[in-house]
Amino acid sequence: MHGYQSFGKSFYHQLDYLGRDFEVFAPDLKGFGQNTDMEYPYSLDEYILEVREYMDKNGIVNPDVVAHSFGGRIVLKGVATKKLQFNKLVLTGCAGLKAKTTLKKAVKKTAFRVLKPFFNKERLKMCYSKDYLALSPVMRESFKLIVNEHLDCYLAEIENKTLIIHGKGDKEVPIYLAKRLNLGIKNSKLSIYDGVGHFCFLDKPIKFSMEVKEFLLS
Repeated sequence: MHGYQSFGKSFYHQLDYLGRDFEVFAPDLKGFGQNTDMEYPYSLDEYILEVREYMDKNGIVNPDVVAHSFGGRIVLKGVATKKLQFNKLVLTGCAGLKAKTTLKKAVKKTAFRVLKPFFNKERLKMCYSKDYLALSPVMRESFKLIVNEHLDCYLAEIENKTLIIHGKGDKEVPIYLAKRLNLGIKNSKLSIYDGVGHFCFLDKPIKFSMEVKEFLLS
């Protein structure tokens, strides 16, 4: 399950390696890869429904799942609410937990709210990230629905055996969030990769793939 602004085949190393021992599926979620036609803004619940329909269509029953970043959001809420049935979970760079609010962020957010009415559209663009500006209008609304939903309250409901792989240098999802994820999911193990950021499965593909395979077969 890929991350935001990514696609299924971003796991190309793992598709090759794990495909030798498992039947592997790597869908493009709505709005990404080959699946770009989004009619209305998807919330996390719409993405959960999309994954469930994909599993039903392909006859996938109680699979193990590897999820990166945004894909982890889908897995966390889907499993906790019993809307998605998975066996073992592998979460890497998993997003969805509420981050700490730093003074710098708080000041920037307050300033934006105060000044927004006085800025024209062109000047407002300077306040948004390049990733956000690259999204279509419908995807921007979907993005806001997703990132404003925090999933901390669901962790205690997850009983699946879970492997959390996280880059020590991850700036998108800081390491303290991975540690909180580990504490919140009772049957979880945290594996931290030094010298790696948000993309453990790309930066250290052999180590990542071997650890996932060992976990899934154990």
